Amino acid sequence: MKAIAVNGITRSGKTTVCEVLIAGLRQRGYTVGSVKEIHFEGFAIDPDPTTNTRRHRTAGSQLVTARGISETDILYQSMLPMEEIFRHYDHDYVILEGVTDCNVPRIITAHNREEVERLLDRRVVAVSGVLANTVSKEVLGLPVFHALDDPETLVDFVEEWAFEPLPNFDPDCCTRCGYTCRELAGMIAWQKAKREDCILWSQETELLINGTPISMVPFVQNILRNAVLGVVRELQGFQEHSQIEVRFRI
Repeated sequence: MKAIAVNGITRSGKTTVCEVLIAGLRQRGYTVGSVKEIHFEGFAIDPDPTTNTRRHRTAGSQLVTARGISETDILYQSMLPMEEIFRHYDHDYVILEGVTDCNVPRIITAHNREEVERLLDRRVVAVSGVLANTVSKEVLGLPVFHALDDPETLVDFVEEWAFEPLPNFDPDCCTRCGYTCRELAGMIAWQKAKREDCILWSQETELLINGTPISMVPFVQNILRNAVLGVVRELQGFQEHSQIEVRFRI
């Protein structure tokens, strides 16, 4: 699963760019999902206290599902981290509108150069939105794409530059690659490193919960590995270099 984020202030063209990317990738045969970040603090799907789902929440339900004829809505009682949200997706591409706390390449939408400068970091790989109406080629060394006039070129770019999201571990937990997760994301975004350079790309110790792989920093991998080996080595039939599989049902 590859992802790319589209970030910018209100009315800078974020949603338009996302629409173009979603439609363009779907036309090329890819499966596409999307995440829309809502920055309004009072946002809620069911603000009306008289709705049945809101009454469920008020009564204390920790996870509410509204199942209708044409859609199913699952309402969590907190803001989920992106790593957990991604577990709901099994798509070729996920387009992130307004999401900034995810280590993927970013496209900035802006009205002017100053807005680009304000939002700039090493993960930014391109500019689009309203600014493309007045700037045709590049700004601050970043390519500029006009989503409506030349959608195919923008989709071509995303096909080449999007990559699987990196984890977002605290630097104190993992810098085995020599960089923080965000720093490595910036290097991959600018094709100065590869996604496989993340030490967690191929974990020596794997943990799956309900079939979903769980990312673990090397320290945690070693704890789990040594704990299991400490027990298994005492069992009859153990041989060095064996493949060991442990399953729990809780």
